Amino acid sequence: MKESSHHVVVVGAGFGGLEFTRALDGAPVRITMIDKRNHHLFQPLLYQVATTALATSEVAWPIRHLLRKRKDVTTLLATVAGVDRIGKRVLFDDGGAVAYDTLLLATGARHAYFGHDEWEPFAPGLKTLEDATTIRRRILLAFEQAERETDPAKRQALLTLAIVGGGPTGVELAGTIVELAHDMLRGEFRNFDTRLTRVVLIEAGDRILPNFAPELSDYASKALERLGVTVELGRPVTRCDAEGVVFGDTQLPARTILWAAGVAASPAAEWLGAAADPAGRVLVEPGTVRPG
Repeated sequence: MKESSHHVVVVGAGFGGLEFTRALDGAPVRITMIDKRNHHLFQPLLYQVATTALATSEVAWPIRHLLRKRKDVTTLLATVAGVDRIGKRVLFDDGGAVAYDTLLLATGARHAYFGHDEWEPFAPGLKTLEDATTIRRRILLAFEQAERETDPAKRQALLTLAIVGGGPTGVELAGTIVELAHDMLRGEFRNFDTRLTRVVLIEAGDRILPNFAPELSDYASKALERLGVTVELGRPVTRCDAEGVVFGDTQLPARTILWAAGVAASPAAEWLGAAADPAGRVLVEPGTVRPG
């Protein structure tokens, strides 16, 4: 069979990009899948990697393996730096490029620090496999450092974990971290009791899980408190550094801070020179058609 001349380029091998590619199976097109990583990631379970419940191999699968039976699909490992809309080319950060007839940008989201990007080194978010392993390393290292610390106040700061953001990611992290400390690691250290670990979930709004029904928020809040999580509501974080976090008039010494407070769109709007909302999402008309 003659190869189709119509070239579809898909940027992003997440759920959207893979589902779009699956839907084109049998269509008279050839497809190039581009991603800056060589694996597809099941993000809903990342928090379990971050808290040692799952291995990285259990939530990530090679893109090439997933598409191995699709002879119409070529997979490229590359980082997109821009889009030449006039020349219909996707531009790479190493100077390379690939031409397209149809382009799908399915690049997902990134962490949003609401104008305080300087907080990121102290409070990593959870979007990638690298994020999950970074968080896991920080959590476990805090326990190891606490084992050697003789000053009670410094030890408690090491055993205090602050999670900023009461959405699904923050709630999942809070629950699993407190279970890790109070149950899974119980009895494994000699100089302190891991049940002294304090997990504080900080939400700027008046309830956690604000996008869910109020009764579900209330149920989740009570469940976390039964586990031993401290839920703080109504006071946004105003400072975040190596010493801890400040929210409202409270200064919380915490050596481990995790960010789950919000996301922003990928740079796709910048690549296209398109109008976007404050979160970086491209403004579209009904049918997801870009104005103009």
